[in-house]
Amino acid sequence: MVAYVFPGQGAQFVGMGKELYDNSPLAREMFEKANDILGFRITDLMFSGTDEDLRQTRVTQPAIFLHSVILAMTLGEGFKPDMVAGHSLGEFSALVASKSISFNNGLRLVATRARAMQSACEKEPSGMAAIIGLDDTKVEEICKSIDEIVVPANYNSPGQLVISGSIKGIEIACEKLKAAGARRALPLKVGGAFHSPLMEPARIELAEAINATLVNKPVCPIYQNATGLPVTEPESIKKNLVAQLTAPVLWTQSTQKMIADGAHHFTEVGPGSVLQGLILKIGKDITVSGA
Repeated sequence: MVAYVFPGQGAQFVGMGKELYDNSPLAREMFEKANDILGFRITDLMFSGTDEDLRQTRVTQPAIFLHSVILAMTLGEGFKPDMVAGHSLGEFSALVASKSISFNNGLRLVATRARAMQSACEKEPSGMAAIIGLDDTKVEEICKSIDEIVVPANYNSPGQLVISGSIKGIEIACEKLKAAGARRALPLKVGGAFHSPLMEPARIELAEAINATLVNKPVCPIYQNATGLPVTEPESIKKNLVAQLTAPVLWTQSTQKMIADGAHHFTEVGPGSVLQGLILKIGKDITVSGA
């Protein structure tokens, strides 16, 4: 069985999507439609902007979504997933690619999500840090012991967990985690504390938009971040999508479950190859590739 997976924030690069735009009439049409929906030429920022342009959450999220979804569209009959999953933002790409949400509605949701998350970040200084080389349970235990908001946010692979929280919480956690034996505790260059309670204002705003959006049964199960389990029922998809903003991304658990359910090959659809690397650390006797 083949699983198609879609990357999240951090996979962006200047020039992303340009080759698709130049070589595929379908891609060009979809990119131009996106410019109209967003009300600005995101293609200019994607193809020839600066790294700084692409790091703005309001640009990053729709840019990665567009690259992933349009790439999946250009695969045509070659896109035959037995299951799909997306890392954080990538879950929206996975839902559009699996025909659960329309392209237009997916892009509008991603634009709303990006604005809401940027607004939540501006309300309270916060951040994230990657913790390398420590058991997940130890990271969880230390986060709970700190009298600040700091929580596990991304279970990326065994021994690689990203934490999220207040600036002070992240500082204290990094010190304690290094003292406990973490090989690295590295603050990340992100806008704020994604997948933590500090995203609650964004979750409320996005919930309204998600609940007003038509969600269909996908063509195959989607393994959602909030549970790590396969879902096909539209109301459950909506519920998990809303929960995702303040809940941790269970990527390790999702990948393990996909493998247990028969996935032997994973194809990453979108910019970069981060997910391929993570998946190889999670499973044995599997193969990975880019689309």
